[in-house]
Amino acid sequence: MTATHWANIQERGTLAGMRAMVWIRRHLGRLPFRLVLGPVVLYYYLSHPLPRRASREYLARIWPRHAGHPPRHPRLLGLRHFMAFGQALMDKVDAWSGLPPAVCIAPEDHARLDTAIRGGRGGLILVSHLGNLEICSALGQRRPDFHVTQLMHTRNSRKFNRLLARSTGRQGPDIVEVSDISPATAMQLAARIQAGGFVVIAADRVPLGERGRIRRLPFLGRPAPFPEGPFRLAALLRCPVYTLSCLREGSAYRIAFSAFDDTTRLGRKAREAWYLEAMQRYVDWLAAQCRQHPLQWFNFFPFWHAHD
Repeated sequence: MTATHWANIQERGTLAGMRAMVWIRRHLGRLPFRLVLGPVVLYYYLSHPLPRRASREYLARIWPRHAGHPPRHPRLLGLRHFMAFGQALMDKVDAWSGLPPAVCIAPEDHARLDTAIRGGRGGLILVSHLGNLEICSALGQRRPDFHVTQLMHTRNSRKFNRLLARSTGRQGPDIVEVSDISPATAMQLAARIQAGGFVVIAADRVPLGERGRIRRLPFLGRPAPFPEGPFRLAALLRCPVYTLSCLREGSAYRIAFSAFDDTTRLGRKAREAWYLEAMQRYVDWLAAQCRQHPLQWFNFFPFWHAHD
């Protein structure tokens, strides 16, 4: 099977269609948006076999670990997976509009986040494509002292991001395109961390270029490719490293923030061993979250078959 790299899967739909959906949400409310969203998601599910097959493979792997048995109705479960993604898009529109859903953060997570911010050291935050990080951007708006720069691959979602900025009149989060990182960019990121800021990067998608370094690590019962880049960046920046997730639970989002490691004193000779150990810890963390919230991991591409 020849896999399609996730970064080459272009954003589906036209600007006109997306503009209509955003207009409905902003001017008519959540209920009309949900009524329109259902048929749109159903059409997308039926007409795009690649993400449908990718979702089916993922759900076949995760559902026994979540529910104790294989999916009894795979197609219905796959449609629920797509609907969860549609819900996340609606919440993204809300977050960009300054109307984010309710956010819950446990006292221990709040204390860890507060300690990290007030410590003034900054750090690198590892995230994933599980849940909805746009809600965390709203958290940054609540805390002016929480300065965040996101490293993302945006080329396959530029239409949607551009539409949100134009429709809401609000600037999105501070984003650096991951494929454009240069030594000068790395120096800028290091300066931001030294000033107490935080750099956010997802570590669950393989690099775009052929030269990207990956490791195949056990994930949900089978080796899957994960990028070394975020962990090499952590070693290069020599800073505290954290994990962050933002998962929908009922009508609210729960934010979890934890210390992951600290590369301040990581020597060059110890880096290779650290990469493998740290990456496996991250993959285990991701798998545990997928087991708890299986329908919120939005990787609609052949993940285990990603080109290496």
